[in-house]
Amino acid sequence: MQTTYIETQQISFQDFKNQILEDYKLGRISREMSYLGRREVLTGKAKFGIFGDGKELPQLAMAKVFKNGDFRSGYYRDQTFALAIDALTVGSFFAQLYADTSVEREPASAGRQMNGHFATRSLNEDGSWKDLTAQKNISSDISPTAGQMPRLLGLAQASKVYKSVKFEGSEKFSKEGNEVAFGTIGDASTAEGHFWETLNAACALQVPMIVSIWDDGYGISVPTKNQRAKADIAEMLSGFQRNEGENQGCEIIQVKAWDYPALLDAYARAEQFARMESVPVVVHVIEVTQPQGHSTSGSHERYKNEERLAWESQFDGLVKFREWILNYSIEIEGKEEVIATIEELDAIDEEAKKMVKAGQKIAWESYQKTITDLVHSVLPLVENLKGQNTEIENYIGQFNKLVSKAKKDVFHLVRRSLLATRGTNSAERNQLMQKYNEIFEVEKDNYSSHLYSQSQWKAENIKEIKPIYSDASEDVDGRVVVRNNFDKIFEKYPETLVFGEDAGNIGDVNQGLEGMQEKYGDVRVADTGIREATILGQGIGMAMRGLRPIAEIQYLDYILYCLQGMSDDLATVQYRTKGGQKSPVIIRTRGHRLEGVWHSGSPMAGILNLSKGILVLVPRNLTKAAGFYNTMLQSDDPAVIVECLNGYRLKEKQPDNLGEFTVPVGKIEVTKEGKDVTLVTYGSTWRVVMEAAEELEKLGISAEVIDVQSLIPFDLTNEIAESVKRTNRLVVIDEDVEGGTSAFILQQILEKQKAFRFLDSDPLTIAANDHRPAYASDGDYFSKPSSDDMVERIYSLFNETNPEKYPAIF
Repeated sequence: MQTTYIETQQISFQDFKNQILEDYKLGRISREMSYLGRREVLTGKAKFGIFGDGKELPQLAMAKVFKNGDFRSGYYRDQTFALAIDALTVGSFFAQLYADTSVEREPASAGRQMNGHFATRSLNEDGSWKDLTAQKNISSDISPTAGQMPRLLGLAQASKVYKSVKFEGSEKFSKEGNEVAFGTIGDASTAEGHFWETLNAACALQVPMIVSIWDDGYGISVPTKNQRAKADIAEMLSGFQRNEGENQGCEIIQVKAWDYPALLDAYARAEQFARMESVPVVVHVIEVTQPQGHSTSGSHERYKNEERLAWESQFDGLVKFREWILNYSIEIEGKEEVIATIEELDAIDEEAKKMVKAGQKIAWESYQKTITDLVHSVLPLVENLKGQNTEIENYIGQFNKLVSKAKKDVFHLVRRSLLATRGTNSAERNQLMQKYNEIFEVEKDNYSSHLYSQSQWKAENIKEIKPIYSDASEDVDGRVVVRNNFDKIFEKYPETLVFGEDAGNIGDVNQGLEGMQEKYGDVRVADTGIREATILGQGIGMAMRGLRPIAEIQYLDYILYCLQGMSDDLATVQYRTKGGQKSPVIIRTRGHRLEGVWHSGSPMAGILNLSKGILVLVPRNLTKAAGFYNTMLQSDDPAVIVECLNGYRLKEKQPDNLGEFTVPVGKIEVTKEGKDVTLVTYGSTWRVVMEAAEELEKLGISAEVIDVQSLIPFDLTNEIAESVKRTNRLVVIDEDVEGGTSAFILQQILEKQKAFRFLDSDPLTIAANDHRPAYASDGDYFSKPSSDDMVERIYSLFNETNPEKYPAIF
């Protein structure tokens, strides 16, 4: 039976006293870290600092109700909380400040994130899941204000799902769904839409979520009254307060940041509501101070008047905590007991300073040793080249004059020396070149690894299983293929669930989930509100807790609502933790062609450019789409799968091995062989390209048609270049705007695959007009590439080279 903090607090006075003094000491350690951290930035040893001073007491109180298996989704000021749950040490705090790339010394991000961005490691070194119920968990922080909120919803909803969903290994992710998800956000950031959308969804879903709002009265320099309709967010949220007997709404608790006993009570009550009743709770922590201002970028004296600054000094949480401790006394068996004397607290203060300084010193020395070792391994090899070029001695002299050396300075020296000695084939230069290649590989891993999965489950490793057809295979609507494949998926993978607008009761707007809710229940096949950002957030959070969510965004155009979360959160999860966390959510959507301005847009270039870190899969029909779902559910990479909006009623032969066949990522398919020109396309446009190719045959032009299938990753075996080598001409056909996805495809083929070597004509791109497509079939015809457009423009390539054989059309 899960217990709460309230239920476990029968302790002796001595234990009570020890807890208070431990909290005081930890608060002082955290404060000293903030003070010293700022000094390290201002003295040039670190680039930037943003700290949690002023928020120590509420975070200590929050940590007391945070149990193994719980998750936090927060922002960059929760260092005291991270210390209190043993997710941070003094050493790792400063290692992050210095951007130390060691996972051992800086496990949150291996130096990839600014300080204050915390994370625990959910994965073993091989990418497999740890037992998340045996540790306290922090989902990796992000900087975009309120960007952490949608993910919080999914982290909380996972607990509710685990109350009814079990599968092999699920015990590593949840103990009967009793975990709570904790969120933290600055008061000014509650003006962001993501905050309201998340809280609204949480109140509707009734998930175990506690959101702490740190209210210091400002958003950097802008006061609260200028941020929202009302200065008091608790008052503004009063309409969200649940009514007795109703299964909607949330609990709202307001408490002062400097009132230690009240904070303990507030978080104890919040935990009771969330853990025992699965009710979302908002803890509005008011009268928060910021002793050092917003960050090292400036001083808060610029925007706070003397009265405010004096108040902050007086109501500093640690000052008030010290006062409370010194004023506390109780009579036990006729004897007055106190918690501590002034001298004892002074001693704790001094010990905290020494601990922080000692931890900082070790962190700095460890970080510097990495650079010193690099210098010692490289400098002698550069010095060996002094006789081969007179400039090298100057380079070495400039390098040695640097007061503080960074890795970039070492690499700059090596690369300039190699440049200066180009054309020289000496043993000394070869030694330096070998060393350069060696150290470059190390730094490539330090700074560029884990954008995608590097585990055995990465999508590229999933083997192709072809669809099997027999005489009994039926011709059915495309939507029936994907529906019946989902049926097999839900049967095969009990950890899989799908949710989205109209996804549940009516089986999605195109009937691709018809009957699935009735068969598998409304937990696994669920309707959502119209709120794309938090549909994605549900997916991210649940995937971080071992579930396999399919987050449905009804139309491709609507994906713009959640593009921020895709770009800033989902796409960077593995990268920003250097393989410490993953979120293999599948984003299901549909789009392209026929339906007008808001239903047939093609924001593919935006997705490609903004979401590196997410696979982008563009099947040409629903059988291919089904195969991609089967592939990705065996992978631990996140992906977006774009189904063809105009394919649901088109006939396809249904494979006999539904739920089993796979479509490999990064693998193109030649759907028509030809010898004169290579036509490259994807998705819904493929059908139109095939029509055009047949027309070109009648004009004496043999076109090879290639369906890309997967934009990220793209043609891993360079098969398109081989096609161009045979045909000597290349046309990329796309329904995105000019210079959009076609530019990406062209860069991949010409630059990466070096296919420019085989061209006898200029490469050609045929794209849509730059405006959104107008409505209906005529709108599609005049807005996006038609078969006529393709035939005429491809024909013109041949007219240019042989006008007699291919006379001009116009």
